[in-house]
Amino acid sequence: MPYVAPVKEMLFVMNELAGLAEVVAFPSYAQAGADIDLAPAILEESAKFTQDIVAPLNWPSDQNPSSLKDGVVTTSPGFKNAFEQFAAAGWQGVIHPAEFGGQGLPKLIATPCFEMVHSASLSFALCPMLTDGAIEALLTAASPELQEKFVPQMIAGEWTGSMCLTEPQAGSDLSMVRARAVPEGNGIYRIFGTKIYITYGEHDMAKNIVHLVLARTPDAPEGVKGISLFVVPKLLVNKDGSLGERNDVHCVSIEHKLGIKASPTAVLQFGDHGGAIAYLVGEENRGLEYMFVMMNAARFAVGMQGIAVAERAYQKAVQYAKDRVQSRDLAGSPGPVAIIHQPDVKRMLMTMRAYTEACRALAYYAAAAYDAQHAAPNTQDQKVNQAIYEFLVPIVKGFSTEMSIEVASLGIQVHGGMGFIEETGAAQHYRDARILTIYEGTTAIQANDLIGRKTVRDGGASAKALTEKIVQTEKDLAANGSSDAMAVLKQLSAGRAAFEASVDYILTNAQSEVKAVYAGSFAYLRLCGLVLGAWQMARALLAAQRLRDSDPGFYDAKIATARFFAEHLLPQAQALAISILESGHSTNALEVEQF
Repeated sequence: MPYVAPVKEMLFVMNELAGLAEVVAFPSYAQAGADIDLAPAILEESAKFTQDIVAPLNWPSDQNPSSLKDGVVTTSPGFKNAFEQFAAAGWQGVIHPAEFGGQGLPKLIATPCFEMVHSASLSFALCPMLTDGAIEALLTAASPELQEKFVPQMIAGEWTGSMCLTEPQAGSDLSMVRARAVPEGNGIYRIFGTKIYITYGEHDMAKNIVHLVLARTPDAPEGVKGISLFVVPKLLVNKDGSLGERNDVHCVSIEHKLGIKASPTAVLQFGDHGGAIAYLVGEENRGLEYMFVMMNAARFAVGMQGIAVAERAYQKAVQYAKDRVQSRDLAGSPGPVAIIHQPDVKRMLMTMRAYTEACRALAYYAAAAYDAQHAAPNTQDQKVNQAIYEFLVPIVKGFSTEMSIEVASLGIQVHGGMGFIEETGAAQHYRDARILTIYEGTTAIQANDLIGRKTVRDGGASAKALTEKIVQTEKDLAANGSSDAMAVLKQLSAGRAAFEASVDYILTNAQSEVKAVYAGSFAYLRLCGLVLGAWQMARALLAAQRLRDSDPGFYDAKIATARFFAEHLLPQAQALAISILESGHSTNALEVEQF
């Protein structure tokens, strides 16, 4: 089935839940030309490009993935041409500053475009995703000279970016990074070492690749405090901006993977022939701090990947369920009917739809908070929105990606036996989704971050601020008084109570019962996703009821989906709270030798 970008749904979320009107009114975005009328035009153009150019490559590229021969990576047929069109149309620069050739538009407008290209082809979209993160890191920490040297070409799509963190002995624990950076003078270093799992670390889609590399200088302290960040271009850049000779960085292999097969995941070797020439980003020993800028951008982006894959899996499952004729209707029918008439198939499709819509709404809400953090005229508003965005990032990343696996799995189930057959394409979404809970910080890392840095560190202030917003929505539901609103209110109130009880438990016991608290970290992450997703769905219900007469079919579906989420999915929050409050000791009960 061809991918169809859900532009109407995206615009509804942007306008009614994420506050697009307020975002584009911020002076910096207004000066960039952003306004309410611009968003639909951008989304429509993005939809055309992703549907017509990128989406048709998804299945063929899975069957004919990137390949390596004599150190040269050739990407899947069609990828190079599609990326050239992507760059020429300016999609790489939507969110980046105009002074470097970007469009300077809000994250809230860029995010739906980002979702579309990942729905179209996750493997293809990983290249611009990593480039976005590299650009953001350079804009945050690099010198003006380095920014001018690399950023404009990256925004133009002439060069791409990669993130080189992981080493054979250093996975999530970056304190074990051993790559060496030897100073040569005049601000130049030479890098030696091996980096693994480097997405688009080598490819044929752009003229140059700008690697951002974590390494240690000779006198660096041990641990994460001794890591520095360097720019290592694949091809050296001459003073006039032209490309020079090949740098001493080479791809020695690419991984054979379960999913995202068309995305070349490289093993890069630095310094086999005298050392790869590198330029320090910012100050020595602050590399992890700078790299976290790129990692946080990537974590939000990976959450959006989960939503994108879920949307594609849902669309495929719906079409199959409408086409597949099997058995009679339970209420009686003269002959077989399409399986979409069966209640359990509707349950699966509604679950897929509700999860996807809730995660999209929460992610777009977070994108708007990011925009306010950077562009709100009032400093206090910036701080408040920064706290909200930072609290939501591990939820967007962790919950949305776990959700995508469940949704893609349901997509296979809807297809029945045909879902297990590769040619239907349903299995590809499941295989592609499986990496999303692993890279850019596993779900456990997101869950631990949500407890330690995002809940305990500020004494629960961010969590409590969101609770107050949920309470206001509960009041709005009560004032509405419709049967749908009251049904959602009942479950949202119970979910919010479970959330509050969990936050209180974490704050009370984080020091005295640390292992018991962290045993519930995954449950807490999932609970937060369910409750905050339900809050957004409740707000969507209220907006849909207000707008219903303008498009009854669209808005009735939103009301029904919001109620389904509240009654079918949200009640899990109460069980998760029990797990958080009571199961920490049983989780840790066995000694290592007993496993």
